[in-house]
Amino acid sequence: MTAMANEPSATVAANTPLHDEQNTRDTRELPIDKVGVRGLRFPIQVRDRAHAVQNTIATIGMFVDLPMEFKGTHMSRFVEVLNSHGEMIHVENIPDLLSSMQQRLNSNNSHLEIEFPYFITKKAPVTGREGLMDYNVRFEANATGTEIDFVMTLCVPVATLCPCSKAISEYGAHNQRGEVTVAIRSSATVWIEDLIALVEESASCELYSLLKRPDEKAVTERAYENPVFVEDLVRNIVLRLKAHEHITWYRVEAENFESIHNHNAYACIEKS
Repeated sequence: MTAMANEPSATVAANTPLHDEQNTRDTRELPIDKVGVRGLRFPIQVRDRAHAVQNTIATIGMFVDLPMEFKGTHMSRFVEVLNSHGEMIHVENIPDLLSSMQQRLNSNNSHLEIEFPYFITKKAPVTGREGLMDYNVRFEANATGTEIDFVMTLCVPVATLCPCSKAISEYGAHNQRGEVTVAIRSSATVWIEDLIALVEESASCELYSLLKRPDEKAVTERAYENPVFVEDLVRNIVLRLKAHEHITWYRVEAENFESIHNHNAYACIEKS
């Protein structure tokens, strides 16, 4: 009897709309440029020049602007938008995701960050032994109304050998592993593999995940024959970027993890 007596009140409680604090008015008159969720992990598919597509896992951020009159945004709606596009996100879906965020959250501006590891099978230069190299890739897409701005950023590890050390030493020269971060805008699709190759060709030598002794000898000698300062590295890359017919903007950063100093060497060039 007690359970039956409680049923009507439970039904009323379930049907009563809950208070929506996010929609209450804010009086501080401060609009927010970007508000949303960050750190979402989700499977995506990326174009792969060798295999058509590559499946990987991305860390995703989704944001919109918030007018000054609203207290907060609806965080759950970002996740709803992401999941509404299926169990796998394709890079080609980015414009749809941006538009869906604008519509679902009543916003004029939407922003999407997608960061993921991208894998390339590389053969050692002498033995031809295969190993997987991973590169960190980041897509940043922003929509203002129907206008979309898209920036692709790659982080590419390389080897560099110091020209000064080679010039002043009777034998040997210090070398180090470096990291190049390249961000581009383009008028057409630029393959991730092509941008990685462009960076690696600008360094003293590229890196490999698997090297046998003959390969190690080859890459060490190649680096010795192609010494570059961190300044040389960014300039070499920019010259190649400027020659690319589809790249319209770039920012190139290089950082050498110095092997004989307790600091790193850094250089940056950005197209104005």
